[in-house]
Amino acid sequence: MNILFFLIPKSEVKYIESGITIRRALMQIQSNTYTSIPIISEDGAYVGTITEGDFLRYFKNITTGEPEPDLSENVLSVPRSVSYDPVSVNSDIEDLISKVTNQNFVPVVDDNKKFIGIITRKDVIQYIYNKLKANNQL
Repeated sequence: MNILFFLIPKSEVKYIESGITIRRALMQIQSNTYTSIPIISEDGAYVGTITEGDFLRYFKNITTGEPEPDLSENVLSVPRSVSYDPVSVNSDIEDLISKVTNQNFVPVVDDNKKFIGIITRKDVIQYIYNKLKANNQL
Protein backbone atom coordinates (compact mmCIF):
# COMPACT_ATOMS: atom_id res chain seq x y z
CA MET A 1 0.00 0.00 0.00
CA ASN A 2 1.23 3.48 -0.88
CA ILE A 3 1.45 5.75 2.16
CA LEU A 4 0.23 8.71 0.11
CA PHE A 5 -3.25 7.21 0.47
CA PHE A 6 -3.24 8.76 3.98
CA LEU A 7 -1.66 12.10 3.06
CA ILE A 8 -3.21 15.37 4.14
CA PRO A 9 -1.59 17.78 1.67
CA LYS A 10 0.40 20.81 2.77
CA SER A 11 -2.35 23.10 1.47
CA GLU A 12 -4.69 21.67 4.15
CA VAL A 13 -2.16 21.61 7.00
CA LYS A 14 -1.44 24.41 9.46
CA TYR A 15 2.28 24.96 9.91
CA ILE A 16 4.63 27.74 10.93
CA GLU A 17 7.59 29.13 9.06
CA SER A 18 11.01 28.83 10.63
CA GLY A 19 11.65 32.59 10.47
CA ILE A 20 8.81 33.67 12.79
CA THR A 21 9.09 34.85 16.37
CA ILE A 22 8.19 32.86 19.45
CA ARG A 23 5.23 35.23 19.98
CA ARG A 24 3.80 34.54 16.50
CA ALA A 25 4.36 30.80 16.87
CA LEU A 26 2.51 30.82 20.20
CA MET A 27 -0.37 32.75 18.64
CA GLN A 28 -0.56 30.26 15.77
CA ILE A 29 -0.55 27.17 17.98
CA GLN A 30 -3.06 28.72 20.41
CA SER A 31 -5.49 29.98 17.77
CA ASN A 32 -5.64 26.54 16.18
CA THR A 33 -5.78 24.66 19.51
CA TYR A 34 -3.01 22.31 18.39
CA THR A 35 -0.70 20.45 20.70
CA SER A 36 2.04 20.43 18.06
CA ILE A 37 2.72 22.06 14.72
CA PRO A 38 5.27 21.48 11.93
CA ILE A 39 7.98 24.05 11.22
CA ILE A 40 8.85 24.66 7.57
CA SER A 41 11.81 26.63 6.21
CA GLU A 42 11.43 29.45 3.68
CA ASP A 43 12.36 27.06 0.88
CA GLY A 44 9.72 24.53 1.97
CA ALA A 45 11.94 22.03 3.77
CA TYR A 46 10.67 20.32 6.90
CA VAL A 47 12.64 21.69 9.87
CA GLY A 48 10.91 19.97 12.77
CA THR A 49 7.85 20.12 14.97
CA ILE A 50 7.26 22.24 18.04
CA THR A 51 4.88 21.19 20.80
CA GLU A 52 3.01 22.83 23.65
CA GLY A 53 5.35 20.97 25.98
CA ASP A 54 8.37 22.59 24.31
CA PHE A 55 6.89 26.02 25.02
CA LEU A 56 6.02 25.08 28.60
CA ARG A 57 9.56 23.87 29.29
CA TYR A 58 10.95 27.01 27.67
CA PHE A 59 8.84 29.28 29.86
CA LYS A 60 9.35 27.41 33.11
CA ASN A 61 12.40 29.55 33.81
CA ILE A 62 10.04 32.46 34.58
CA THR A 63 9.24 30.77 37.89
CA THR A 64 12.86 29.91 38.69
CA GLY A 65 14.12 33.48 38.75
CA GLU A 66 16.01 33.26 35.48
CA PRO A 67 15.67 36.04 32.91
CA GLU A 68 12.32 36.13 31.21
CA PRO A 69 12.32 34.65 27.68
CA ASP A 70 12.35 37.13 24.81
CA LEU A 71 9.20 36.54 22.72
CA SER A 72 10.77 38.39 19.80
CA GLU A 73 13.41 35.66 19.41
CA ASN A 74 13.16 33.19 16.56
CA VAL A 75 10.96 30.17 17.24
CA LEU A 76 13.92 27.88 16.52
CA SER A 77 15.54 29.14 19.74
CA VAL A 78 12.96 27.10 21.69
CA PRO A 79 14.54 23.71 22.43
CA ARG A 80 12.45 20.82 21.13
CA SER A 81 12.33 17.71 23.27
CA VAL A 82 10.69 15.32 20.82
CA SER A 83 11.77 14.64 17.27
CA TYR A 84 8.85 14.19 14.89
CA ASP A 85 10.77 12.27 12.27
CA PRO A 86 9.36 12.57 8.75
CA VAL A 87 8.81 9.81 6.24
CA SER A 88 9.69 10.02 2.60
CA VAL A 89 7.02 9.73 -0.08
CA ASN A 90 8.79 6.50 -1.00
CA SER A 91 8.54 4.98 2.49
CA ASP A 92 6.70 1.74 3.02
CA ILE A 93 3.75 1.19 5.32
CA GLU A 94 5.96 -0.47 7.97
CA ASP A 95 8.08 2.68 8.29
CA LEU A 96 4.93 4.80 8.57
CA ILE A 97 3.42 2.57 11.25
CA SER A 98 6.63 2.54 13.30
CA LYS A 99 6.56 6.36 13.38
CA VAL A 100 2.81 6.92 13.77
CA THR A 101 2.71 4.76 16.89
CA ASN A 102 4.95 7.32 18.62
CA GLN A 103 3.76 10.55 17.00
CA ASN A 104 0.32 12.18 16.66
CA PHE A 105 1.18 12.85 13.06
CA VAL A 106 4.01 12.02 10.70
CA PRO A 107 5.39 14.72 8.42
CA VAL A 108 5.88 13.61 4.81
CA VAL A 109 8.69 14.95 2.64
CA ASP A 110 9.47 14.52 -1.04
CA ASP A 111 12.78 13.40 -2.54
CA ASN A 112 14.20 16.91 -1.99
CA LYS A 113 13.21 16.93 1.71
CA LYS A 114 10.44 19.43 1.01
CA PHE A 115 7.39 19.22 3.25
CA ILE A 116 4.36 17.97 1.32
CA GLY A 117 1.93 17.20 4.15
CA ILE A 118 1.19 14.97 7.11
CA ILE A 119 -0.33 11.62 7.94
CA THR A 120 -2.27 11.49 11.19
CA ARG A 121 -2.35 8.62 13.64
CA LYS A 122 -6.14 8.93 13.69
CA ASP A 123 -6.42 8.31 9.93
CA VAL A 124 -4.19 5.23 10.07
CA ILE A 125 -6.11 3.76 13.01
CA GLN A 126 -9.45 4.50 11.32
CA TYR A 127 -8.29 2.75 8.15
CA ILE A 128 -7.17 -0.34 10.06
CA TYR A 129 -10.43 -0.39 12.02
CA ASN A 130 -12.49 -0.17 8.83
CA LYS A 131 -10.50 -3.00 7.22
CA LEU A 132 -10.94 -5.25 10.24
CA LYS A 133 -14.65 -4.46 10.43
CA ALA A 134 -15.11 -5.17 6.70
CA ASN A 135 -13.39 -8.53 7.12
CA ASN A 136 -15.59 -9.37 10.14
CA GLN A 137 -12.54 -9.49 12.39
CA LEU A 138 -14.05 -7.23 15.06
